Amino acid sequence: MASRLTRFWRHRWTDQADVRRALPPEAMERLGRRVTASEQRHTGQIRICVEAGLPWSYLRRDAPARERAVTLFGKLRVWDTAHNNGVLIYLLLAEHAIEIVADRGINARVGTEDWAATTRRMAAAFKEGRYEDGVTLALEEVSALLVAHFPRAAGEADRNELPDAPVVL
Repeated sequence: MASRLTRFWRHRWTDQADVRRALPPEAMERLGRRVTASEQRHTGQIRICVEAGLPWSYLRRDAPARERAVTLFGKLRVWDTAHNNGVLIYLLLAEHAIEIVADRGINARVGTEDWAATTRRMAAAFKEGRYEDGVTLALEEVSALLVAHFPRAAGEADRNELPDAPVVL
């Protein structure tokens, strides 16, 4: 019971100011530009989502960060891409949780260990307080996987199916 109460307060205490400290507006703009540049090289779609704390409905039932990330994968329509190759990079600041959720097209080609390794490298940067560097690292690694498996053909038009700007909840 004490751990659930601690979790509740941590999520209620963490707010938008914490998000701005970790990733100021200028950093978010740079990340959006990096997503745009990345998507010029492949047909995949990448979304970055940063959330201060979980909503009450998730805390009440002690839901994990992964469940929230999968829900947002759907709500942000990352699953709804032409080649089923969308990827969501989700950060939950209250728990220092990182989740990478990928659609079935890319998951058929990339193993869970690859996603876990990217998450570990992000976490190492975050522990040093380098949030933008950690997200940039993940973005570069996800981009490399998408370029390897879903390269943009020469002369192929850019179909930007999803917004490139990071989402803050």
